[in-house]
Amino acid sequence: MIKYPIIDRYILGKYLKNFLLWLVLIIVIVITFDVSEKLDDFLGNHAPFKEIVFKYYLNFIPNFFNLYGPLFVFISTLFFTSKMAGNTEIIAILGSGISYRRILRPYLHGALILAAGIMIIGNFVIPRSNVHLEEFESQYIHTHHRNYYSDLHFQTARGVQVSAFTYDVNENSAVMFQQDTYSPDGALTDRISANKITYDTTNNTWIALGYVHRTFDGDKESYEKNYKEILQLNLTPDDFNQASKKISTMNSVELQEHIKLESLRGSGTVTTAKLELYQRLLNPLAFIIMTFIGVAISSRKTRGGLGVHLAIGITLAFGFIVFMRMCNVFALNGNFPPFLAVLLPQLTFGIAAVVLIHFAPK
Repeated sequence: MIKYPIIDRYILGKYLKNFLLWLVLIIVIVITFDVSEKLDDFLGNHAPFKEIVFKYYLNFIPNFFNLYGPLFVFISTLFFTSKMAGNTEIIAILGSGISYRRILRPYLHGALILAAGIMIIGNFVIPRSNVHLEEFESQYIHTHHRNYYSDLHFQTARGVQVSAFTYDVNENSAVMFQQDTYSPDGALTDRISANKITYDTTNNTWIALGYVHRTFDGDKESYEKNYKEILQLNLTPDDFNQASKKISTMNSVELQEHIKLESLRGSGTVTTAKLELYQRLLNPLAFIIMTFIGVAISSRKTRGGLGVHLAIGITLAFGFIVFMRMCNVFALNGNFPPFLAVLLPQLTFGIAAVVLIHFAPK
């Protein structure tokens, strides 16, 4: 049986224990502030204590871990490695003949454990948690919130284009609705329009008010108009759901199917969905990158000790977060590819980690 070396167990234990300590400490602080902010909503809407704890805050923790996990890894790595350097433990390990690269092995093992955990949590646990969070928020926090989507354009099938000025999720109704059907050669053959359509959940039909139906055959046009009409359309209320928030409730398999469908429809939410998918797949790399940057900065013994290391480290960490946010904005509001928007910060700071490790004192 292969035994895990004592020095590796020592560093890995410090790595994981310090990370959990920082994570629990910050989560307690954040939950305390969140409770004080939402207490009026909880009391005013009679939220049960059991649901507040187990349905809201228990599902809030995985999201918090996913968002700020790399930052906590970075701070905890800085903290305990700086203390080891201050106690000359790093010098003693190097003096015993163990190379600097060898010291990095338990750090890498710890980062891989956390990265694997966040990969599973981010792709499958958090989407399910978000479902419970949304149910709780709609029932006890955002009780008067109405969902409206505006300026919708999408395809329901090849050659069938749907548009609406606004869509009300609560009423399942669309205003200024229009459905155009095109022939394979691109000619308009059919147009259905209405001032308002509302979905009838009993009969699975649409009730159209101010209904107009035009059909085109070359230079010929037929016209039908009615104040009220019952329509059998290849549409459901889900087809109008353009909320990016719903993307967060899909696991990665469902998200990939959603991207394919919305790409066919020409939906504007495709970029948001792709960003979400690539972040779930690539963001676990941040645990490894921030770990190595933290080791490279804090393994040198300095006069300022932990304070200097924290000042440098926190500046780099927030630079990483700001860079990630900037790339996301460029992808959403510009023509920046979503995959590159997620990869570029990881690649840039990954190169920085390699450079810092190369020049770290050995």
